[in-house]
Amino acid sequence: LQDEETRKDYDYMLDHPEEYYRHYYHYYSRRLAPKVDVRIVILVTVCAISVFQFFSWWSSYNEAINYLATVPKYRIQAAEIARQQGLLNKTKEKGKNRRSKEEIREEEEEIIKDIIKNKIDIKGGYQKPKIYDILLFQILLAPFYLCKYVVWYCWWIYCFTIKGQEYGVEEKLYIIRRYMKMSQSQFDSLEDHQKETFLERQLWIRENYEVYKREQEEELKKKMAMDPRWKRYRRWMKNEGPGRLTFIDD
Repeated sequence: LQDEETRKDYDYMLDHPEEYYRHYYHYYSRRLAPKVDVRIVILVTVCAISVFQFFSWWSSYNEAINYLATVPKYRIQAAEIARQQGLLNKTKEKGKNRRSKEEIREEEEEIIKDIIKNKIDIKGGYQKPKIYDILLFQILLAPFYLCKYVVWYCWWIYCFTIKGQEYGVEEKLYIIRRYMKMSQSQFDSLEDHQKETFLERQLWIRENYEVYKREQEEELKKKMAMDPRWKRYRRWMKNEGPGRLTFIDD
């Protein structure tokens, strides 16, 4: 009874002994209440998620670099750049400093990967991770992003709704991305010729986008109709069906 709140509960119990279940609830809620500050638990959890997130992104980025290093198109280009810069020639040394073929091959591989990292801009889910994209910094910078969005939204309303200005290329692509319900990283991963096609077909206009959407749906249906896997799946659904139970007497 050293705690003030506990003494209040005890006095209330003496005055109202008939409230049996209420007394038990208050007693066990205090006994089983966590002793650690909830704010510390939340902070540690956010930090742990952020660390895992960052290293997971780094792993995906390195996998993308390793894959591109095996693609002949990018490997030949990277090797040519390395020769022009004299990086591959340095790996072949003579005399006492001469190394084994395995060591030279490993060093050449690292040089090619470094050139691919510097020359190729990987977009989408395999892009180079940035520390400001992890959860911890996103939470800390949330007020800044909110203010930035409000300023941008007011600018959009003033320029294109009130003044009636024509959309620029970035604004057109933004509207198209919103129609497609794609995130910024997903949209950035598209090829440049696809974005040019979007602009040529004026997909920022809602009617044009609806026509394009129906065309894509029809094309997808045709591909699915010609795909042997989907044909087998449709036959299975027709003949067997999901979750069909049969009871056969022995």
